[in-house]
Order: sequence, then structure tokens, then C-alpha cells
Amino acid sequence: MTDGIKNKVVVITGASSGLGEAAARRLARDGAKLALGARRLDRLNAIAGELGLGSDAVVETDVTKVDQVRRLVDHAVRLHGRIDVVINNAGLMPHSPLERGQVEDWDRMIDVNLKGVLYGIAAALPYMKEQKSGHVINVSSVAGHKVNPGGAVYAATKYGVRVISEALRQEVKPYNIRTTIISPGAVATELPDSVTEPDVAERIRKVYEMAIPADSFASMVAFAMSQPEDVDVNEILFRPTRQEY
Repeated sequence: MTDGIKNKVVVITGASSGLGEAAARRLARDGAKLALGARRLDRLNAIAGELGLGSDAVVETDVTKVDQVRRLVDHAVRLHGRIDVVINNAGLMPHSPLERGQVEDWDRMIDVNLKGVLYGIAAALPYMKEQKSGHVINVSSVAGHKVNPGGAVYAATKYGVRVISEALRQEVKPYNIRTTIISPGAVATELPDSVTEPDVAERIRKVYEMAIPADSFASMVAFAMSQPEDVDVNEILFRPTRQEY
């Protein structure tokens, strides 16, 4: 399944672990040209080294800073002359009941999960419009379809990603740009580690005992990218077979 992937220039945020790392490994294997962004530069460099990409494939990127996201995308274009795909993946999930008033956690989720996606779109879209081609892949969640107690703010950000993506889908039709929302269920990543409340963290860890490998996400990315240019896969929702929520 390398059709639509080989030689494509792909920018990935949150690429230092989890879903982003898995996507980077899969797409590198399939011949894509990658620009990887995350805050952990040492980890990015290690991944790039393993994949034979070189240090110019990585850019230290905090997605809560619009100038840093633009720098990542601009770097990819300077390096390769274009951008074909942006995967707005960076995210965190510090669940807690609203009554506990974890305002700092709420702000972090809004800044990373929601603004980070908007900043990725803002950075990539001008290039894609000029090219009259491109593919924006935004990472939502099962929580963007369902909400449970303790997950209100996280779910709100992931619903928001879906809303933004659907509006974008309609807006970019004149420019031949494709859009895909990928909504994973329990996938084995560092995401549960971002939960700051001990009792909630314990509950989340139990849910994630059924987690499927992050490679499953990479397969969804490859599927969406590999479709013919006239096929726009707008949304993929997937879970472990055993997952009830």
C-alpha cells in the first residue's frame, strides 16, 4: 500500500512517540519524505537516525506556539519544495471531573488538542492552496464521538477537531485538498500518562489494558493517503475489537 505515499512530503506533529512515531515509521518505510515535529528533540533525532532520515528531518516544535508550527511546515517546504500531507497529531488527555476545577489541565488540552490543530492548518493551507493539492489529516478520538464522566474537556477538544475538519473539508473544495479525521479508541501510547489525577489515571490504565498497537493508527493513515486522488476519506473511527466505549 505505497500508492499515494512514496515521495509524498509529510509533516507530522507529536512525532516523538505514540501515534506520530508509528506513522513516521510506516510512512518512512513506504517512501515518504518526512518532517517531524515535537518538543522532545532528543527523541526526534533518535527516531530520525533509526529511519535514516538525517537531522534535517526534525524540528523542535511546541504546537501551542503558532510560530513554531509555521517554522516546521516552512522547513519542510524549503527542504522538499512542497507539502503534500500534514498530520496534526499532537495531543494530551488529562481527564478529571469538572468539579475538581483542574483549570491548568483544561487550558493545556485546549492549547494542544484544539489550537495545535488550527495552527497546523494555518501553516499548511497557504502552500496547499497554491499547489492546488494536499491532504490534511487531523487526529480526533473516540471521545470526539462519545463523552464519559471525567472526560468533558478532552471530549470537547476532540469534538472540536471534528467540527473544524468538517468545515475545512467544505472550504477547500476549490483547491483539490483532501481532509481526513482519524478517531482512535484505546491505542497503546503515552496518552494515559498525561492524566494528573491518581484515581482517574488508575481507571484509564485499566481501560488501556486492551489497547492495540500504535501501528494500527499508522495503517489508517496509510489507507487514507493511498486512495486515488479523486477519493476523499473524510473520517475513520476505529477501536480495539473488545472496546465497549
